[in-house]
Amino acid sequence: MAKRRVGRYPKAFRKMAVERLKNCDNVVALLAELGVHRRLLYKWRDQLEPIDDGEAPPENGRERELRLQVAQLKRLVADKTLEADFFKGALQKVEARRQSNTKPGETASMTKSGN
Repeated sequence: MAKRRVGRYPKAFRKMAVERLKNCDNVVALLAELGVHRRLLYKWRDQLEPIDDGEAPPENGRERELRLQVAQLKRLVADKTLEADFFKGALQKVEARRQSNTKPGETASMTKSGN
């Protein structure tokens, strides 16, 4: 069996992963398919694609500033989407456990708060 180098992925693999991330609707599924951690994938994205889009340099400073702001906001939206996907999955797991622990027709139990 071949040994896998821990923490080292070929540059071609990292580029392919970042390209797939750009057009990905379900980041969680992509992470599972690639077998990498979320932080690592976003680290690769930040390394391979600096905040400046690589487009022609803007004529004035204001335009450049706005482009940087748009890029930062896009990344923030992507991160928040990932967080929402995570919490949605966690909520589904909690609901599934809750349903499997109750008998049909039984009301859900709730703890009473001590006042």
